[in-house]
Amino acid sequence: MFSNFKRVVTLTLLASAANTAFAAPAPVSDLNSEAPAQKSQPVSSSSSETDIERLERLLANRNQVQLQMQQQIDDMSLEISELRGQLEKNSYDMQQMLQRQRELFIELDKIRGEMKNAAKVVPVDSKTDEPKGTFSSNIDEQTAYQNAVDMILKQKDYSGAIVALEQFQKDYPDSSFAPNAHYWLGQLYFAKKQDKEAVKSFAAVITYKDSNKRADSLVKLGDIAERNNNAEASKKYYQQAIDEYPGSASANVAKQRLSK
Repeated sequence: MFSNFKRVVTLTLLASAANTAFAAPAPVSDLNSEAPAQKSQPVSSSSSETDIERLERLLANRNQVQLQMQQQIDDMSLEISELRGQLEKNSYDMQQMLQRQRELFIELDKIRGEMKNAAKVVPVDSKTDEPKGTFSSNIDEQTAYQNAVDMILKQKDYSGAIVALEQFQKDYPDSSFAPNAHYWLGQLYFAKKQDKEAVKSFAAVITYKDSNKRADSLVKLGDIAERNNNAEASKKYYQQAIDEYPGSASANVAKQRLSK
């Protein structure tokens, strides 16, 4: 009987151990290790979309900056072209002005030589109505003319010379210096591009048939007509200088003008 009881107790203990073994909780380490992997996939997808949007934004900004820079370059190129054109025009105008000044100085040198012979008296030709005048011995007349010429040659005061020559014409209308005074007024007005006044002065010179400035005045009238796009009038004056003064320096200049 005691052995039976001992067997029962032993079986009961074994059954309890079995139940304890079967009742033990299952390990959860594998489940926990898989959970982060499943959650990390959406986070990675969201991060990739953000990078793409950032790249698109950067590309758009770069394109906008490139467009702005290209527009600035185009604007600067246009300004440079305009400045280059203005510089070339200014250079041409300067060359023209220097050429006119050279011509003026050459003629002024001639007048200085003529002034040395102006002290003698030349009688008036009473057989013609053309106003020739005389080289007066009046010291005031000679001084007035010399002062006007000095304003051009020495003082380079061209505006003052114009005033002085005009006053000289009023004070001494019959002076033999009159054609030269008209001529130099024409030269000064021509250099200042006051063409209307220059035409009046050169036209006055050609009324003096014996003036040594007449041939050049015809050429100057042609130059003024050409500068004002009056081809017919310019050819007329050039041809007149050639016909009336063949072989002269003025005629040679007129031929050069016509051959252009």
